Amino acid sequence: MRALPAVVSVFAGTTLVVLGFLFAGQPTGTPVDAGIRDYLRSLHEPWRQIALVIDWTGEPVGYVFVLAIMVIVFLRKGNQRSALLAVAGSAAAVAVTTGMKPLVGRTINGGFLSFPSGHTATATSFALVATLAAGRLWLTAVVTVLAAAAMAWAQMLLNAHYPTDTLGGFCAALAIVPAVAWAVDWLAARRSGGTPV
Repeated sequence: MRALPAVVSVFAGTTLVVLGFLFAGQPTGTPVDAGIRDYLRSLHEPWRQIALVIDWTGEPVGYVFVLAIMVIVFLRKGNQRSALLAVAGSAAAVAVTTGMKPLVGRTINGGFLSFPSGHTATATSFALVATLAAGRLWLTAVVTVLAAAAMAWAQMLLNAHYPTDTLGGFCAALAIVPAVAWAVDWLAARRSGGTPV
């Protein structure tokens, strides 16, 4: 089960870097971005309220709330590795997206840095961590894609990101979380005196 996440991580990381170079300094989205955003912005209530709730989970207070729930659930189940991965994996995904934004310089809504989407990276990382603990690859794939798609939809509907920004956030989490999971496992194996995998 380690080979496939490693391949996905490398592919996602490569895609993220390529997109970052393509969109560097780009003040607007692509024509595809514009078409999708125009359609989504035509949606009205209750869709906007639903999008705001989804968006809240990527805001600082919402992020801490969701993270705290995940950590508490993992610790109550005696799964310290997943609790650590929830904190370290999501924090690393946020750090990467935050660090990339000024490097890429792509803007939306009058100067707000937009690529890659930190909200989408957060949703993706939470879904990855929550399902990796289950050990079922198909479940991880389905839940992760659904969580990322829901956040991407919310970000586009709220006019906070271009569709390609959300793809970048998705790729950032797919690249970072498996690498952090490997590091957590390696540290746990060293600590217990076992052989790092």
